[in-house]
Amino acid sequence: MTEAPPNDIAATLQRLNELLQRDANEEAVQLAAGSRRLYPVSAELIHLHGIALLRLGRRRDAQLALNRAAELAPGNIELQCNLASLSLADGKPGAAIERLQRVLAATPGHPAVLQSLGAAFMTTGQFVQARDAFALAAKTLPQQPAIRVNLATAEMELGRMTEAEQQLREALRQDPSFDVAHALLGHMMHLQSRPHEAAAALLRASKLAPKNAQYMFQAALMLDEAGDLSAANAAFADSLSRGPTSVPTMGQLLFTRRRLCRWKGIDGLSERVMRAVAQGEPGVHPFVFQAEESDAAQQLRCATTYANRIDEHVGAFRKQLNLRYPIPLPDSPIRVGMISDGFHETAVGHHIVGLIEALADSDLDIHLFATTPDDGSVIRRRLSAAVTLHDVSKLNRKQFVELVHGGAIEILFDLNGYHARGNSELMALRTAPVQVNWLGYTGSSGASWADYLLSDAVVLPSELRQHVTEKVIRLPRCAQPSDPARRGGQTPSRAECGLPENGVVFATFCETYSINPAVFARCMLILQQVPDSVLWLLSGPADADDRLRQAAKALDVAPERLVFMPRMPYEDYLARYAHVDLFLDTLPINCRGAASDALWAGCPVLTRSGETMAGRTVTSLLHHLGLPELIAADAVSFIGMATALGTDPEALATVRRHLAEERAKNALFDMKGFAADFRRAVRAISARHRIGRPPTDLDV
Repeated sequence: MTEAPPNDIAATLQRLNELLQRDANEEAVQLAAGSRRLYPVSAELIHLHGIALLRLGRRRDAQLALNRAAELAPGNIELQCNLASLSLADGKPGAAIERLQRVLAATPGHPAVLQSLGAAFMTTGQFVQARDAFALAAKTLPQQPAIRVNLATAEMELGRMTEAEQQLREALRQDPSFDVAHALLGHMMHLQSRPHEAAAALLRASKLAPKNAQYMFQAALMLDEAGDLSAANAAFADSLSRGPTSVPTMGQLLFTRRRLCRWKGIDGLSERVMRAVAQGEPGVHPFVFQAEESDAAQQLRCATTYANRIDEHVGAFRKQLNLRYPIPLPDSPIRVGMISDGFHETAVGHHIVGLIEALADSDLDIHLFATTPDDGSVIRRRLSAAVTLHDVSKLNRKQFVELVHGGAIEILFDLNGYHARGNSELMALRTAPVQVNWLGYTGSSGASWADYLLSDAVVLPSELRQHVTEKVIRLPRCAQPSDPARRGGQTPSRAECGLPENGVVFATFCETYSINPAVFARCMLILQQVPDSVLWLLSGPADADDRLRQAAKALDVAPERLVFMPRMPYEDYLARYAHVDLFLDTLPINCRGAASDALWAGCPVLTRSGETMAGRTVTSLLHHLGLPELIAADAVSFIGMATALGTDPEALATVRRHLAEERAKNALFDMKGFAADFRRAVRAISARHRIGRPPTDLDV
C-alpha cells in the first residue's frame, strides 16, 4: 500500500491525482481508503476515492463515497456533475436533470453544469432543452470545440442540419485535429445522403485516431453506400485489423466479399460470424446473415440479438415520447401505413405498385412513407396517383413520429425489415399501435415492436412457426405480390445481348451475394453437361465479373460461357427474358424478385426449397403456378433437372406454354384477388385491435 505522509492532506491529494492520471486505480483505492481514516471529513479525498472505485466497477461503493463527499461539499460542481453522470449511467436521467438544475440555479451559466445538463436532456430525447443548454455553454466558452460538437449533435436531432454543420465547421476551425468533430460531420453527411463526403470525413477522423476502429468501420459503410465496394472491402479489412474481435466488422467484411465474389478465406470468416451468432454476440446484421448456410433457429437468434440492441438504443427516446393510441371509432376507416425505401424504380416498387393501385378504391385509407426522395420514375408517379405518399427522406425521427402518430395510422407495415435501408429504429419507436413485418426481409424480425408477420403457408410452413416471434398472418396465395401491368420493352437480338446465336441460355439474374461457391459450382456442372450452353448473369460490382470468369476456368468451364448483363431500365431487362431458356434459382437466399419477373415473362424457373423462409419464396411462386415439378428435392436433383430440361427443347416449350396460359388466369398474377385477401387480413387485424384483443395467428 502507498503510504501517505502523516498530517499532509495536500501531498495525499497530489499523489491520488497522479495515480488516477496513470489509471492506477487499485493503488488509488488503497491509498484513499487508508487516508480517509486520517482525514475523514476531506470532501476532495472522498471524491477522488469515489472516482477510483467507479473506474474499478465498484458502483455501489463509489455511490456511497460520492454521496458522502457531496454532503461535505455541496457546492463542489465537479462532484455534482459526477453524481449526475452516475444517475445517467444507472438509467435515472430524471434524477440527473433535477440535480443539475439545482446546481445551475446556484451557479447560473456555469459551462460544465450546462454541458452535463445538455447531455442528460439528450438521453431523454429533450433535444430543444439540450440544444439550449449547449448553446449557453458555447456562449460562455466560445473557444471550446467540444461544446460545439455537442451543440451540433442536438441540432442534428432537431433536423437543423445547416446549423449543425456550421457548429462542426467552427469546431474544426478551432481544432482541425479534433477527430470526434470529423466523425460527427461524416454522420451528418450520411443523414443528408452524401455518402462520398461522409466517407471522406470519417477517413480523416480515422487517420487522426488510428486506434479507433469504429471510425474506419463507419467509413467503410459509407464507401459501400457510395458504391465503391472495393474501397469498402479494404476499409472493413483495415477496421478488423484495428479491432480483431469486432463482430459487426466481421459480418460486413464477409458480406462485402460475397458481393465481390472474393471467396478466398471466406469460410473461416463465415465460421467466426456463425460462432458469434451462436454465442449471442451482438453486431451481425440479420440480412447479412441470411447469405450464410444457417438454419431458421440461427437466423432468429441473430435477428433477436440485433433487435434487442436497437430496443436498448431507442428505449429512452421512446419512453420520453410516451405515445398513446386512442381506439378508433367502430365505423372509422382503417388508416394503413407502409414505410419503405423502395417506393420508386426498385424491385419493391415494381412488385407493390399493382397492389396499391388495386387498393386505391377500397375502404382502406393507405399512406405510403417513402424514406428516399422522388426519383421521377413512372413507379413513383403511379404510387403517388393511387394513394397518399409522404416523402419522409429529410425528416428526423421525431418529425417522422409526429407525422405517423399524428396521422392516426392504425396499422404500419414495414416493407424493408432488415433489408437495404432498414427502418428498425423508426419501427422500434412504436409510432403505430399495430406493426407488421412484410416483404423486404423474408424472416422473423425477432423484435418486440413487430406484432405480425405477413406470409403464406408455403414460405412459412408449420415446422418453421416456432422460429417466428411475431404472430403470423397467412395469405391463401404467395405473399409476394406481382404487378400485372409490367411490360417489357422491345426484345433485342441475341447478338446485341452478347449471347451466342445458338445454344441453351441459363440465367441467374440476382445479386452476387446469392452466388456463393456452391451455387456457382452447381451452375458450372450444368454447363458442362449441356453442350454449347451459357450462363447469363447480372454484372456485379468492381471486378466481380472477372473473378467469376476465373472461377469458371478453375472448374474447367470456358470463361466466355459466362455472359454478363449490365444494369439497365426495368423494361429493357424484362424484355431479355425472351432469350432465357431456364432460370436457375439460388440458395440459401432465393432470387425472389427476379424469379417473379421470369415467370411473368414466360420463362421457366428451377428452384430447390430451403430450410428457412428466405429460401422458400420461389417454391411458393411455383406451387401457386401449378409447377411443383420445377421444385428440386436436393442439389443433385437440381443439377439433373436443369441438365434434362437444357437438353430437351420440347419439355421447355411445354412449360413455356403453361406459363403463357397461367399468366392470364392464375391467382399469382391476380392483383384484384390479392388486394381482396390483403384487405381481409387488414380488417381482421384492425377488428382485434379495436376490441382490445391481442394479436393472434390468422389464416385469411
